[in-house]
Amino acid sequence: MGFYWADWLNAVEKITLRRAWNAVRVLASYWLTRMVGQPVQWGLPISISIEPTTACNLRCPECPSGLRAFSRPTGKLRTDFFRRLVDELSQHTYSLNFYFQGEPYLHPEFLQMVRYAHERGLFTTTSTNGHFLDAEKARHTVEAGLDRLIVSVDGITQETYERYRVGGQLERVVQGIREVAGWKRRLRSRRPHLIVQFLVFRHNEDQVSHIKRLAREWGADEVRLKSAQIYDYAQGNPLIPQQSRYARYRQQLDGTWAPRHALLNRCWRLWRACVITWDGVVVPCCFDKDAQYRLGDLTTEAFQDIWRGSAYKHFRQRILRGRREIDICSNCSEGCRVWV
Repeated sequence: MGFYWADWLNAVEKITLRRAWNAVRVLASYWLTRMVGQPVQWGLPISISIEPTTACNLRCPECPSGLRAFSRPTGKLRTDFFRRLVDELSQHTYSLNFYFQGEPYLHPEFLQMVRYAHERGLFTTTSTNGHFLDAEKARHTVEAGLDRLIVSVDGITQETYERYRVGGQLERVVQGIREVAGWKRRLRSRRPHLIVQFLVFRHNEDQVSHIKRLAREWGADEVRLKSAQIYDYAQGNPLIPQQSRYARYRQQLDGTWAPRHALLNRCWRLWRACVITWDGVVVPCCFDKDAQYRLGDLTTEAFQDIWRGSAYKHFRQRILRGRREIDICSNCSEGCRVWV
């Protein structure tokens, strides 16, 4: 990954003494936890992800939003609840990620929320499938002060792209990227840092070199390759890339498939970050897509009480005892050793 000076400046200017001290406390508590083998938690999360909506316009086959497969309630984030949460946490928390499940731009007040978080000095990021970045939305995205915009482009032809982004239109996404890049130039803004993210599958792994070139032509600042999470991988899956460097899974001697990493009984993410669903449920991380592990409810509890409460402490203790026993950890590479 290269050095991107504008993105670096965007990040640095959001650092305050309180946020830096909070990060030091969180990091110290994590390392103390590893030393003593018992969960210690100081400070508040450095980063929070919040879900604007569960709705999505596409039907991606490995996504609960795309499959319409949630067992939890679906809906959209209330603006007043969002503002209350930002007011509670913004002095200590550094970054706010506007995504979990769903397409953020389907929320009618999404960019107003981005602006509110930006005005409170938070480093803001979102991830989108790019279908709603028309000229107006692109301009408002730049004006709202979003720091990072991740646009998923998983193929360089319509045929390849729609193999995973079912119902998507590649030309529309590319035009959206161009619109954002164009408005950045017109408004002389270094925000947002525009990232084209390429999920690598078997059907598109031969296009990796092409996406790097094309994304620059479209006006993107950066290209990121990402290994794809596959749910049904044990007997192999046609989505798994053939090149091992792009795959999260490897074939074992008995012919079955398993994650390429060894699960270690620690997780930095569980100390530094959390995820909040559209209706205020706090879950451990982005791998708990159906909110199976509910650690608290912000409609009835204060965030700090949840963060330091018994449910969080118990879950952190389970991580230390054995991550292999927690199903959402099996597809995660956080805190793991990757075999190369």
